[in-house]
Amino acid sequence: MSGHSKWASIKHKKAVVDQRRGAHFTKLARAIQVAAREGGGDPDSNAALALAVQKARDASMPKDNIERAIAKGTGAGTDADAIETVVYEGYGPAGVAILVEALTDNRNRTGSEVRHIFSKSGGNLGEPGSVAWQFEKKGTVVVDAERFSEDDLMPAIEAGAEDISSDEGVWEIVSEPGDLTAVREALEQAGIAIDSAELAMRPTTQVRVEEADVAKLMRLIEQLEEQDDVNAVHANFDVDADVLERVAAA
Repeated sequence: MSGHSKWASIKHKKAVVDQRRGAHFTKLARAIQVAAREGGGDPDSNAALALAVQKARDASMPKDNIERAIAKGTGAGTDADAIETVVYEGYGPAGVAILVEALTDNRNRTGSEVRHIFSKSGGNLGEPGSVAWQFEKKGTVVVDAERFSEDDLMPAIEAGAEDISSDEGVWEIVSEPGDLTAVREALEQAGIAIDSAELAMRPTTQVRVEEADVAKLMRLIEQLEEQDDVNAVHANFDVDADVLERVAAA
């Protein structure tokens, strides 16, 4: 996806700074709590929890914080009971489809704030189902293409990966959701350093965005990602990587 992998790389570098913020750990802990509440506190038998815990470890979240989040999720009567998963759908500048995944204890508050972010950034919040059909859930692993070759990534194919593609300095390895853990483990056992590994809603169609709209689109995505309750943002933009780099550096 032209530009999309580059944006993933830019976001990863930004996350190196963001992960030191308490707000980032709060989001990770909330995801762990919900996964533990819904599927139990054992990562070996709860794939969603295993992924949430791994993401927290990737962000250098302390072990005590992770264990405390699991305990809150599995404990009766805790604040995890009040947290629910909500998905918002809308359109950004240039008609880009955007999916917003949130974990919130107040649906009305979060919905109002997400709607405001869309409105002030030249987008609009849509009805449920308005854009979800343009995405499919896939496991996505990002690896530094400057350090590793495509041949280095062959263990991922043997572990079930569907596709390997490169774009401006990063590899994206795509798999079915159920194969993500096996793909990640195969790469790690082969000595491959992983930038990120997560379940993501990948677009099945793309919208070409010209340079005049890119800054507005990226501003909208960043503001959504910075909202306290938002856990992930997915969009179907197609932007030239050099344009993205100029926008990111501005």
